[in-house]
Amino acid sequence: MGAKLSGPSGKGGPVSQNADINVTPFVDVMLVLLIIFMVSAPLATVSIRLDLPPPVDPPPGSPPPPPPTFISIAEGGRLFVLTGEGAPTEVTLPGLDGELMSRLGDREERVMIRADADVPYNDFMTVMNDLQSKGWLQVGLINEDIE
Repeated sequence: MGAKLSGPSGKGGPVSQNADINVTPFVDVMLVLLIIFMVSAPLATVSIRLDLPPPVDPPPGSPPPPPPTFISIAEGGRLFVLTGEGAPTEVTLPGLDGELMSRLGDREERVMIRADADVPYNDFMTVMNDLQSKGWLQVGLINEDIE
């Protein structure tokens, strides 16, 4: 803090007014706020403990895993089912469950869903909800980069 208590060189006389801004209180407040934010920032982070199983290599001589089954949603709500290297088969939403059962035979198998970038979110969620209501709970989502 700065103050002028007497005139020039201590001889008394009129005391002039000090027009300089005293920044010391401002710096003190800013340092206190900095310390408060530094202490409270680690408390604001939220973490979820996630235990992933270690990767398991298949035993030697075992058959390769079956190719995944893909459901592709095209623009206009058209659905295609693809398993392995074969050609995709176009299906309707009511016939999707029957097509998956004929290809996989078990609702415990994993099904992958991908959609074109132009597909509305509502069409995508309609397919997801239909699969879930019919018992297909092992569903994976595929994200493709858009260039």
